[in-house]
Amino acid sequence: MTQQRVAIVTGASRGIGRAIARKLAAEGAAVVVGYSGNTVAATEVVDEITADGGQAFAVAADIAGEHAVEAMFAQAEERFGGIDVVVNSAGVLALAPIADLDLDDLDRMHRTNIRGAFVVARESARRLRPGGSLVLISTSVVGLRFPTYAGYTASKGAVEAIPMILARELRGRDVTVNAVAPGPTATDLFLEGKDQTAIDSLAKQPPLERLGTPEDIAATVAFVASAAGHWINGQVIRANGGII
Repeated sequence: MTQQRVAIVTGASRGIGRAIARKLAAEGAAVVVGYSGNTVAATEVVDEITADGGQAFAVAADIAGEHAVEAMFAQAEERFGGIDVVVNSAGVLALAPIADLDLDDLDRMHRTNIRGAFVVARESARRLRPGGSLVLISTSVVGLRFPTYAGYTASKGAVEAIPMILARELRGRDVTVNAVAPGPTATDLFLEGKDQTAIDSLAKQPPLERLGTPEDIAATVAFVASAAGHWINGQVIRANGGII
């Protein structure tokens, strides 16, 4: 009998993380829905997964808190017997020109986006079973370099330094480490504060002439984390419809 895969998805209460959690569950994984503060939204994700016949439970955890992350991983092992996939989708975004950047916002992005990624990566390196995968979520803005995104892009640039190094450190473990870097994706976080003209302009940039959807990104993550995608290792995959 094939062993059921077990996945932890952080930032899974909304947006891309929510779509990833649902996609992995639809492909048969038992899912730990990690979230920071929105218990109602996280519970909705669990209910959606279980209503479709899947297994899931929610855990509140600050990903930058090492003990909270340790506890989340421990709960996954206790409930489901082990961990095969970890997707770190949690992140924070604050936009401002560098001249106007609030350093408190920079520190907040650094803590969640950089420290949090390292905490999750460290625990994943310690606990993932053979055949497992860690997928970090970055952003295509690392390459696009939009104005006002410097602080956020800098934090995600640090995330992109992890996959190849950690993949090499895990030699012999049969565990892959990759990052998926979405382009403009129609989530509430992305659409907030943008007028229709700005949204339409961004949608025209990819040759496919539309914004990405959370489901587009979830499908990419699910493939990279699957047995079929296991030969992909140490990579940053720009899932953006062809934006340079």
